[in-house]
Amino acid sequence: MRQLLVVGNWKMNGSRASITALLGELTGATPETGPEVAVCPAYVHLPQVLELCAASSISVGAQDCSHMQSGAYTGDVASGMLAELGCRWVILGHSERRQYHGESDVLVAAKLAAAVAAGLRPIVCVGETLEQREAGDAQQVVRAQLEGALRGQASLAALVVAYEPVWAIGTGRTATPEQAQDMHECIRSCLGTIGGVNANATRYCMAAV
Repeated sequence: MRQLLVVGNWKMNGSRASITALLGELTGATPETGPEVAVCPAYVHLPQVLELCAASSISVGAQDCSHMQSGAYTGDVASGMLAELGCRWVILGHSERRQYHGESDVLVAAKLAAAVAAGLRPIVCVGETLEQREAGDAQQVVRAQLEGALRGQASLAALVVAYEPVWAIGTGRTATPEQAQDMHECIRSCLGTIGGVNANATRYCMAAV
């Protein structure tokens, strides 16, 4: 049976004081058994969060990583650096990265390969816009994102897929249970066609937006 996973993506939010207060509550309320819990703060807060979570069952991840291991890539952070710091997870292909930074499926695939090589556990995000859903292309879009990111990867045993309906971000609209279930079935079916992926063992979730 797949273990449940709850991941908090803090995006570009938080201060040292607010993080200390929040993790004081989370670490005290998170049991050693049950769903696996992880938090993904901004890069600058990773050392603080790792220290505060060290004695708890909460693991820590990053919100992104570079597709390169090193070099002249100002502002980027390599997956190996994150692993050395103590991160366990990394979020890849988030809709905000795709929208605001123009990240393509090809780039997500390169980041995924780098993350896996560094020993990080990847959380690959997929999802459609409102226009794509209304046009009836939601499943086609998600399948293309999955295949573009996953096909040909060396190892995907630790893969997690997060479905985030982009049309629900900040709009007050939410996907119905039926819509979510339909997309999860689509994802599971697509994963079954990609080599290196155990569709039945892969964990997937729906992003809360």
